[in-house]
Amino acid sequence: MQQEIDTAQQRHSWLQRERYRPGQWGGISGWRAIRLRASAGSASTPVTALRGLPPEILLVPLAGHTPGHAGIAISQPQGWLLHGGDAWFYRDEMRQPQRHCTPGLRFYQWMMAMDNEARRRNQQRLRELSCAHDHDITFFCSHDARELESLAAQPKPA
Repeated sequence: MQQEIDTAQQRHSWLQRERYRPGQWGGISGWRAIRLRASAGSASTPVTALRGLPPEILLVPLAGHTPGHAGIAISQPQGWLLHGGDAWFYRDEMRQPQRHCTPGLRFYQWMMAMDNEARRRNQQRLRELSCAHDHDITFFCSHDARELESLAAQPKPA
């Protein structure tokens, strides 16, 4: 998203300089910036279909960890798959009403969040969604190896 690109290029704070290293971003060209706007009367930004991709692949704005952080939702025959990226770090933060996270990971999420209030708000929205649609949506994040192992062990569709 455009805000993520702008933040990566400007690198004003220590956290931004540590997170957006030129060696990781500098040689990449051809980015297509996406500007998302919150819906009228809503603080949240809507899920968005991406130009050039099938309608079964959606961008899910999840600002907080970084300004333009997003997840990806993919519709599959057996339900939706939601990769939440860095929106949560530990398996027990989803699929139950109360957040459970190890103290070290909880601190690290707080420390690395660029907007902790937005991060917690989006994480709560995802938690509620995971409780309401546990059988319809498979949730996984970037930091929990067990979530990834569980996903890899699921039977493949025929």
